Amino acid sequence: MSIPFSGTIKLSGGLPAAIYKQLKSVTLKPVKRVQFKFDPFHEKVEQTRYFLYHLTTPSVLKTNLNCTFKTKILCDRSDPSINFTLANGEEIEFKSANLSALEMLKLFNNHISVLVPKDDLTSTPVATKSAKKTLSKKR
Repeated sequence: MSIPFSGTIKLSGGLPAAIYKQLKSVTLKPVKRVQFKFDPFHEKVEQTRYFLYHLTTPSVLKTNLNCTFKTKILCDRSDPSINFTLANGEEIEFKSANLSALEMLKLFNNHISVLVPKDDLTSTPVATKSAKKTLSKKR
């Protein structure tokens, strides 16, 4: 008697595929300003710098051209942190010393990308010239 196979046949794409999947849903529309604070000599700053790299890719920057990025380099051995100032005035801080870049992307998507307003479904449809003429004749 054998046990039937259950599971996937191929392996997952790993960490790069997971980061790419999260980056596809990142949007900066609700964010007005992002400030990164870190000490480059801190032992746990590497993942914060990877997150900075991923947030400043051209595809993510296109989602909000008015969003400003500021990197504040400290020299006091403090833990790295990221401050997000939202368009509604609210501030969110990530203390990123013990987080990986993937975890920060997931947190960003769960707490900030959700704040994007939904497009109105009641928008006016595009009318052709012939449709406009028939509407004007009925009036």
